[in-house]
Amino acid sequence: MDAILHAAGEVLGTELSDPVDLGGNTRSAVVRCRTASGDSVIVKRFGAEPEGLRGFTAEAAGLSMGLGGPGLLGVHPSLPLLVMEDLGTAPTLADLLLGDDPRAALDGLAAWARGLGRMAAASVHRRADMAALSARYGRGAPSWEEEPWAVRRTAEFPAALAGIGIDVPHELAGELARIAVTGADDHLAFTPGDTCPDNNLITPGGLRLLDFEAACFQPVFLTAAYCRMPFSSCWCVFSLPPGVAEEIEEIYRAEVVRAYPELVRDELWQAGTRRAIALWTVHLTVTLIPRMADDKPVNRTRRSPTVRQLMRHRWEMASTLGEFPAFAETMRRLLSRVAGSWDVAPLPGYPAFAGRTGGASEGQAPESDGSRSSAIPK
Repeated sequence: MDAILHAAGEVLGTELSDPVDLGGNTRSAVVRCRTASGDSVIVKRFGAEPEGLRGFTAEAAGLSMGLGGPGLLGVHPSLPLLVMEDLGTAPTLADLLLGDDPRAALDGLAAWARGLGRMAAASVHRRADMAALSARYGRGAPSWEEEPWAVRRTAEFPAALAGIGIDVPHELAGELARIAVTGADDHLAFTPGDTCPDNNLITPGGLRLLDFEAACFQPVFLTAAYCRMPFSSCWCVFSLPPGVAEEIEEIYRAEVVRAYPELVRDELWQAGTRRAIALWTVHLTVTLIPRMADDKPVNRTRRSPTVRQLMRHRWEMASTLGEFPAFAETMRRLLSRVAGSWDVAPLPGYPAFAGRTGGASEGQAPESDGSRSSAIPK
């Protein structure tokens, strides 16, 4: 800790003290500190393994873009280490969804979708900037754009299914090749990479994003799928009241079409988003199959669905993807031959919508003056 404070203080040109551990992950550690003048800053120290170095490069470059995250105050590339603006203690979207105020949760969803859409639209002409910044801060690990994660995941999918006794239709290989294209599609925009409900703050000034360790340019459809599924690769996944997912997707889309006007055409938007749903489902299935036998909560420290609840929910949605009949049939085989024997409850609703005061209750959008109205303010 002393070494981290000393290095961060060198970057800022001031002494740092009073470190508070904010946690982190296997790639990085995050600390809140005080400067000599009494200001608060955030210091993030990355590990020296390839994943840590890739996270450092992505976050340093992504924050340097100045798109929705905390201000980048300093970089120590040799450690590596970042010093960032402290955005304070505003609630995250996860806090609101797991809370008890339906109006705050709906407003948070709207802020999240609108903020992501505006960031995407503002970034579409800045891919060269991101490439230059990634080269500046690069530490030898391939970037997220250079890592063909979609191709890798779709290649791993058949073997993962074979390992649990699921045979797949012959036509699936061709469909997986089409699904993998989603990871390198056109209609690219900047994303911090992990836009889950806990990686943001809902502030009075709007959405502020956290965790840029996977920042890159990717197709806007991958974020659209986050709206619809919802939250494609996250732990904070419960069911939304009817119509809410569609509304937050439209809020996101309304911002994106400012940069990509052709996406006002439903056939383009729907095709891209449904392909992204398929890709995220492949990713989740490969990731969670090793945890399937021990049906624990996805997140061990906060309220979340169990692994089996989440997998069944994703398979049910993907089983409706008619443009990929072999993939949809594979989902149905998983539902009948694997999930069919699971004694688990259906995915519950978000706690925030369990009541009826001030907004939507579970399974019901809010109404006013006896007539149905939009759940989310535009």
